[in-house]
Amino acid sequence: MRPRMRGPAIPPIEVEQPKMKIAVTPQQKAQRVRKTLSVCPVCLKRIDAEVVKRGDDYYIEKRCPDHGRFRAVVWRGDAPSYEEWGAGYAPPAADKNSLPACPDGCGLCEGHLQKTCCALVEVTTRCDLGCPVCFAQSGSCEEGGEDPTITELRDIFNRLATAGNTFVQLSGGEPTIRDDLPEIIAAAKEAGCETIQLNTNGIRLGRDPQYAGELREAGLSFVFMQFDGTEDGIYEKLRGRPLLDVKKAAIANCSRALLGVTLVPTLVPGVNSHNIGEIISFAIAGSPAVRGVHFQPISYFGRYPRSEGEPGRITLPELLRDIEFQTKGKLKVKDFAPSSCDHPYCGFHGDFAILPNDMILRLTKKNASCCPPTGDEHLKNRRFVSRRWNRESATEEIGATGAESEPDMNDMGAFLSRIKSHGFTITAMAFQDAYTLDIERLRRCSLHVIKDGKTLPFCSAYLTALPYN
Repeated sequence: MRPRMRGPAIPPIEVEQPKMKIAVTPQQKAQRVRKTLSVCPVCLKRIDAEVVKRGDDYYIEKRCPDHGRFRAVVWRGDAPSYEEWGAGYAPPAADKNSLPACPDGCGLCEGHLQKTCCALVEVTTRCDLGCPVCFAQSGSCEEGGEDPTITELRDIFNRLATAGNTFVQLSGGEPTIRDDLPEIIAAAKEAGCETIQLNTNGIRLGRDPQYAGELREAGLSFVFMQFDGTEDGIYEKLRGRPLLDVKKAAIANCSRALLGVTLVPTLVPGVNSHNIGEIISFAIAGSPAVRGVHFQPISYFGRYPRSEGEPGRITLPELLRDIEFQTKGKLKVKDFAPSSCDHPYCGFHGDFAILPNDMILRLTKKNASCCPPTGDEHLKNRRFVSRRWNRESATEEIGATGAESEPDMNDMGAFLSRIKSHGFTITAMAFQDAYTLDIERLRRCSLHVIKDGKTLPFCSAYLTALPYN
């Protein structure tokens, strides 16, 4: 486990939480859906678990012999229904010989069913924020361990590229606090990494107008930027300070550098769940500089290991319904499909193009598995995703001033060019914590963390044991 690091003193997020240990309510008749394996949220010992249906909601339920019973909601409501969403998915064989040893940190083995789609490499454990919702428990700039050297990172990039894992996310901590980040990006590019994504809070990108251009020139493909909402009050609760202006400046600076930005909100019920529609509207108005939105409903790990209380969670179907309701039907639940790169209950994707006057063209289709354990079909799908987030195809429509020309949508060439230049995605990832961890889902993970010489599924790499009262 990563040692806990202190960050700036930020009051905890006020989300109503019941007591940690929750017994199954007898009057709720349970319909058992399937058996799986999970962990005890307290000791992280692997234990048997079941996914059960109670009313219209689905839970993962389990019992630790030392710490009692636990239950966490994983799916609320029937629009879309749990069965409909998972239609066409067949759970893999789960005999003892085929199951991985997760979450013991042994790395990928034959029990895992996906290749690496995106490899996350931490370039620092330090950060210039101290967010209470940090999955990485990053320390302040003055704290934390030593950063990996350029030589160490170059070795990692070379191993990834040699294995064909050429989609790399640079993460932390906050990568931009390293003054040698352009050199790190160049090292990844030189090693043969085709797509280099930066996971950042955007502060340095917003404060330094030239910085985005330096990163782009070094070989950066696009930016995943923390963006929790369109109100400063949201940032004050989640990040400890008002940050909206610096986020806007970061987007503008990236736009001038022709560097695409995907907005990444951490969704917390009662904090920014009301702002989903406004986030999407803001992103659409920022096209083509803004390439989409990637929602991350809050999970209880890292620096925020609270309880599994139902008021503190937002599940994928609730998010989908909120998108339709808060966009007043401009986007609909049917416009989205289950994740094609991971387990269907891990996330969703929607593929669109932004036409003039903020009209939206739906392009979503349900794809086959993006990164199966055999074959090379995943390469085509991976490059397709990269193209949608990369802004390179938008350069022809943007002049030196940054102003867009008004295309004639009656011209087929202009129409097809618009689809390429104004690609827009809305995606979500429901990360698993110690309450919701489902080994079946973990076997299908394709977002992998490179850590201590091992390749680990994201949700096991950051799994956090929770306090027990």
